[in-house]
Amino acid sequence: MKLKQKIHSHFLQLATDKVQLLQKRLNDLKESGANETKSTAGDKHETALAMVQIEQANIRQQLEEALAQKAILEKINPQITTEKIINRSLVKTNKGYFYVSVALGKAIVDGVQIFAVSEFSPLGKKMLGLKVGEQIQLNEQVYIIELVQ
Repeated sequence: MKLKQKIHSHFLQLATDKVQLLQKRLNDLKESGANETKSTAGDKHETALAMVQIEQANIRQQLEEALAQKAILEKINPQITTEKIINRSLVKTNKGYFYVSVALGKAIVDGVQIFAVSEFSPLGKKMLGLKVGEQIQLNEQVYIIELVQ
C-alpha cells in the first residue's frame, strides 16, 4: 500500500473513531437526562436537566461536523494523483507532509508526520493549484512544494 493510501486510511479511521465516540457520549447523556427526569429535587433537578440538554446540543453539533468530515474522506479515492494540488492531495513541502482533505490535525504514519488540513484553511487555500517547485508564504514561513500526489 502506498503512503498516500495508508495516510488516507489512517485519517478515515480517526474520523470513524471520532464519530463513534461522540455517538456514545450522546447516548450516555440521553441516559443521564432520562435519569434526571425521574428525580424530584426541584430547582436542582431543573438545573441538572438543563445542563445535560446543553451538553447534548454541543455533542450533536460536534457529531454533525465529524460526520461531515468522515463523508468527505469517504468520497476521496487516494489512488488518484494530480500534478496540481487539489482537495485530496498529499503534499510534501520543505516543512513536512500535508494531506489536503479535512482538518484532523497531526498524525504519524509509517514514521512520517502528516498534517491533515482543510482546503478552506489558510494554508490549504494557498496550496490549491500549486505544482512541484512552487512556493507560498504564510505567517512568515515559506513552504516549497516538493511533491504532489
